Amino acid sequence: MDKYIIRGGRRLIGEVEISGAKNAAVAILPAVILADEPCVIENVPDISDVSICLRILDEMGAKVDMLSPTSYRIDPTTIHSFCVPYESARRMRASYYFLGALLGKYKQARVSMPGGCPLGDRPIDQHLKAFSAVGARCTIDHGMVDLSADRLTGNQIYLDVVSVGATMNAMLAAVRAEGLTVIENVAKEPHIVDLANFLNTMGADIMGAGTDVIKIRGVSKLHGATYSVIPDQIEAGTFMCAAAATGGDVLVKNVIPKHLESITNKLQKIGVVVEEFDDAVRVTVDGPLVKTSIKTMPHPGFPTDMQPQMAALLCLAEGTSIIKEGVWEQRFRYAEELRRMGADISVDGKVAVIEGVGSLMGAPVKACDLRAGAALIIAGLAAKGITEIEDIFHVERGYSNMEGKLQALGADIVKKNVPGASVKKALA
Repeated sequence: MDKYIIRGGRRLIGEVEISGAKNAAVAILPAVILADEPCVIENVPDISDVSICLRILDEMGAKVDMLSPTSYRIDPTTIHSFCVPYESARRMRASYYFLGALLGKYKQARVSMPGGCPLGDRPIDQHLKAFSAVGARCTIDHGMVDLSADRLTGNQIYLDVVSVGATMNAMLAAVRAEGLTVIENVAKEPHIVDLANFLNTMGADIMGAGTDVIKIRGVSKLHGATYSVIPDQIEAGTFMCAAAATGGDVLVKNVIPKHLESITNKLQKIGVVVEEFDDAVRVTVDGPLVKTSIKTMPHPGFPTDMQPQMAALLCLAEGTSIIKEGVWEQRFRYAEELRRMGADISVDGKVAVIEGVGSLMGAPVKACDLRAGAALIIAGLAAKGITEIEDIFHVERGYSNMEGKLQALGADIVKKNVPGASVKKALA
């Protein structure tokens, strides 16, 4: 097992290149299954969730060739299995996108219930509702989801809750169905639009991605395509918070500033200076940080995946900040770890109250999930003394070469192997 060791107190200065979006890549890679020809996917982030996706494709028979560290050629025409191996699927939540892709192409799929970060109940009832609407038979037995259909037919689908995963899976299942599918109350995140753009590049007929209603006219075949994944807005936001927490001066490159608006607005409200360029933002701090209130919401609201990082930053701000979590039940599990570093955070259900303490102290802590790990890194960079972060396999699920990028900005951070730690923990 690896851990990060951070000697805090150094300003981050320089430029950082943002990788492709995790949440887009883990849907686009399974979507390649729907093609009748090979596809080339570019700007793919080098993260463990992507590695698992690629391994699943390989285990099902697809031919996967690395063209560069961020580019892959995938030939789905050699797939011979419609079952996603249990051990691979249980390690990532996004494994459920293989359900929609396999159903859409082969009219059958078998995938274990998804794993990933422990953020509370993550039901897939809306996914199954969408699959049933287009004609699939759905059963869950011993933790495996089985789908089958004689044919897929377009239909009206209304999602009872706004769900990114259900929206994407409904798109995957409907894109080759017969007739028109109309999906209402859908998620509108940038990675929804990215998936739709990729499918359209292959010849799909999808309209309305990014709005409340998506209309899909099914097509009989999809051709190969070359497509570049959008930049990761959450990785960008994480580096923006890290720059602010250290009083740094960082140019965050390869971003779409429009995707960062909700993050940028909150940072500016607490006193961070954010300058926008065509494909970059510059983050500086020229005065004290001040309190704010945040409520996480589906896009275009403030993203839940940026909530822990902002909380770490608000520990350094003057006054009392309040964060209301509107998406995941257990998103505040990191609060206890930040308290070890001197933070003053009290949590009541889905509400956290943060009293700014001005400075944090290094301490041994554990990452309890992906974004919590990012928050602890930010806290460690700003803290006095040494912070040791365990269970960083969570971080590596969604951030490519985090320590290398931070080192290039002047951070004193190293990744160290810890002999004797349980490998089983990393696979849980």
